[in-house]
Amino acid sequence: MVMANSPSPRHRQGVSTPAAQQVKLLEETECGIPPFAKRVAQSGNPPLRPAEIEVLQINTGYTCNLLCRHCHVDAGPDRREMMTRSTMEHCLEALKGSSITTVDITGGAPEMNPEFRWFIEKIRACLPEGKILVRSNLTLFTTSETYRALPHFLKEQRVNIIASLPCFTREVVDQVRGTGVFDRSIEALRVLNSLGYGREAGGLELNLVYNPSGHTLPGDQAALEEEYRKHLADEFGIVFSHLFTITNMPVSRFLNDLLESGEYCRYMTLLEKSYNPLAVEKMMCRTTVSVGWDGTLYDCDFNQMLHLPTRKPAPQHISEFSESRLRNRTITLGQHCYGCTAGAGSSCQGSLL
Repeated sequence: MVMANSPSPRHRQGVSTPAAQQVKLLEETECGIPPFAKRVAQSGNPPLRPAEIEVLQINTGYTCNLLCRHCHVDAGPDRREMMTRSTMEHCLEALKGSSITTVDITGGAPEMNPEFRWFIEKIRACLPEGKILVRSNLTLFTTSETYRALPHFLKEQRVNIIASLPCFTREVVDQVRGTGVFDRSIEALRVLNSLGYGREAGGLELNLVYNPSGHTLPGDQAALEEEYRKHLADEFGIVFSHLFTITNMPVSRFLNDLLESGEYCRYMTLLEKSYNPLAVEKMMCRTTVSVGWDGTLYDCDFNQMLHLPTRKPAPQHISEFSESRLRNRTITLGQHCYGCTAGAGSSCQGSLL
């Protein structure tokens, strides 16, 4: 595993370059990288348009109990953006009239939204046989009694968990996420295993997420999964369903890290040189619509962080949700999209190829 550098003061404070400046940096910095849309056209792909909308990814807020150095959301304890019940109700109305089969709840730490339990129950009522995913940093499950009870609630609601664990060693995880995070994550994983999560017989998926801790692409997903599986089982008796490898996107804190270290152009060149045209057709923006904490609609979670909403005349807010109009939109692309098509490709559910 690549060792992480110590977080800079900017990372510790949770301060990132404003979204508009990030977009400008990505589009205008001279690195000799062709525009992503041009690269897509050169490889024989038409302008990117959606396929069927299968996933509604909902960000319930940017508040988080951790301050991870690679976080593309720039989440942290000081963030106050939080989805209201009113906006959640618009999400539920959208689900009722759509063919969406999966709801992906993310944050921040989505469990910290005070409406979290209510929202999960209502989503399950809308999608009795659908799939609900919750992205968790695990550590909340080891804190107060309120959060310690959540794994039992999630099991009752048949919620699958996607948990960030950027390495299987204490040293790397604590450097990337904070002192003590690894041990708390292991404690939470043991609790989830005891409830049937990650065990074939239980039917409850427990998927782990790996991000490189340096300025590199993730390794082969299948090989890393076996490495994780062996180490976690041998050392801690932990089992899980799958490992998702996700490329670090040049957005938010990771973009700042690249700029401060002078690695920005080298990393962008790596992404561009690793461009895989086969990944374009499987990009998650083709089957996913992202909902921001305030209800704004985006083509993906990364566009959300860059404040690049869906392109008009597509709906701009969840209250205006129209599956047919969203299916006919043109997807907004930018230089950060190279991260989704590098190597085996990358999405919120792991490699694409």
